[in-house]
Amino acid sequence: MTAVINSDYLIFADESGDHGLASIDEQFPVFALVFCIVQKQDYVEQIVPAMQRLKMAYWGHDQVILHEHDIRKEKGPFALLRTDRELREQFMTDLTALISATPMQVIASVIDKRALKARYSTPYNPYEVAMLFCLERALSALCRRGEVGKRVHVLFESRGKQEDTELELEFRRICDNGGSWGYRRVDFQQMQFAHLFVDKRSNSNGLQLADLVARPLALRHLRPDQSNRALQALDDKLLNFKVFP
Repeated sequence: MTAVINSDYLIFADESGDHGLASIDEQFPVFALVFCIVQKQDYVEQIVPAMQRLKMAYWGHDQVILHEHDIRKEKGPFALLRTDRELREQFMTDLTALISATPMQVIASVIDKRALKARYSTPYNPYEVAMLFCLERALSALCRRGEVGKRVHVLFESRGKQEDTELELEFRRICDNGGSWGYRRVDFQQMQFAHLFVDKRSNSNGLQLADLVARPLALRHLRPDQSNRALQALDDKLLNFKVFP
């Protein structure tokens, strides 16, 4: 039996918005899935230490989880930003600089749920469509980097037993070339994609990065005229940005 060779890259995935179609939030009628591709050496030597330094500077320890929603709402450990405007501005400047300096490439798929329902009488699950797009582009990018035949780990934040089971089934179906959606036929067997579900409390630096960029990328489509510092920091990292339909 040939030994499996692990890839030199990791993929961290996160989402923004609800993928359900039964009831669409008119304030945020999109679903976005992002893949952050990082080289393992960069992750160990640059990304993790940079995030730890940021946390140490503001909280004195590295157990704070950088969650975009909590930062935006100034909840939990980020309540300290509410009391000092200057501190908040400095933190946001430092966080933006961290994202800008992070050696990663980002793939984003944004599903416009209203347009999806309007176009198709029986639309596919937005999560499944978004994951197919992201995996296609990740496959292409990693093939160009010489990762053909290797095992690539894709890390997702665990969302609960039922949700994880449904995601796993679709992930495996796509990676086994069994996806039935779309007209393109891509050979995902060129490498071995392996999924990992990670507990929310794991304090994964890579998943925190993916969380920080998911909503800004969704807003890129939803509110294109709205200024967003995170988007500016991602200008040279966005490998692919797909809006569907």
